[in-house]
Amino acid sequence: MSVIAAEPPRRPTTPVSLRVTVVVPVNDPKAEVRQVAAALGGELERLGVSWECLLVYDGLRGAVWEEGLAMQAETGDQVRTIGLHKPFGETVCLSSAFAHARGELVLTAPQYVQIDPREVERLLAAIEGGADFATSWRHPRVDSWLNRLQSAAFNWVIRRLVGAQFHDLNSTLRLIRREVLEDLTIYGDQYRYLPALAYRQGFRVEEVQVRHLKEWGETGIFGPGVYWRRFLDIIGVMFLTKFTHKPLRFFGSLGAALMALGSLLLAAAVLGWWLAEGGGIDDPLFLAGILLFVLGVQVVGFGLVGEIIVFTQARNVREYRIEHLSE
Repeated sequence: MSVIAAEPPRRPTTPVSLRVTVVVPVNDPKAEVRQVAAALGGELERLGVSWECLLVYDGLRGAVWEEGLAMQAETGDQVRTIGLHKPFGETVCLSSAFAHARGELVLTAPQYVQIDPREVERLLAAIEGGADFATSWRHPRVDSWLNRLQSAAFNWVIRRLVGAQFHDLNSTLRLIRREVLEDLTIYGDQYRYLPALAYRQGFRVEEVQVRHLKEWGETGIFGPGVYWRRFLDIIGVMFLTKFTHKPLRFFGSLGAALMALGSLLLAAAVLGWWLAEGGGIDDPLFLAGILLFVLGVQVVGFGLVGEIIVFTQARNVREYRIEHLSE
């Protein structure tokens, strides 16, 4: 049975206790903006929750842009549009929407009806139960087994590195308190890792299982560039969540490993030269050992510089949040 209304609901006429801003980044000409606004807005109205919807167009114009403007006129600005002059990516879309959102809570959603809208009630229940951030976990998944396998591997790595038990960081249906967004700074492709970053900042993040309806996007093996960018993102998140205030631990460990490997190569080169009475400084093994050892020293130096920066700025940086204070 379909849960999608034909038209977006009108603004409620009776006062309600909670207000939500639905944020939908739009970067596909086939985006289902009307269906998303109707489905999520209709569910929020059913729950007695006031709402607005921000459609953020990532440099996109044409029919889907005109549809957003028409919805804005039809709903009396309950549905609003933000148009970026060129594509910047989903993180910039979200950041611009957060700056203009008027709701106490922000509900981020994909540009098509990916998850059963009725699951919004469960996200709201998590927030009302004390969570600062409710993130969805599509379970069971309805896309291809290969995509599910890749997603499972990605989330397994994140769980091991970050220490938080997230199972579906690729799902972007999320309900977030305003204060979380005010404390977080995101850039690049970090929208994907918002739950992990919020968890690291000390907010209570709860994962909610939701019903998966359909999936857009590519199926199968992606290009090497995608996997390389994802690997770099994971390294970046690991650094941000564990070593932002302790850079020497990260760079020191990496530098020590390089120095140890360089020392082993140097020892092997010297031993080979002594036994065979050949080689010397022109031996490639010897040169590689020197290179790795010097590189390790430099990496440790980066860590020391980072420690100095953190030390001088420590009074301006707070990595904790106070949840309760007795007066």
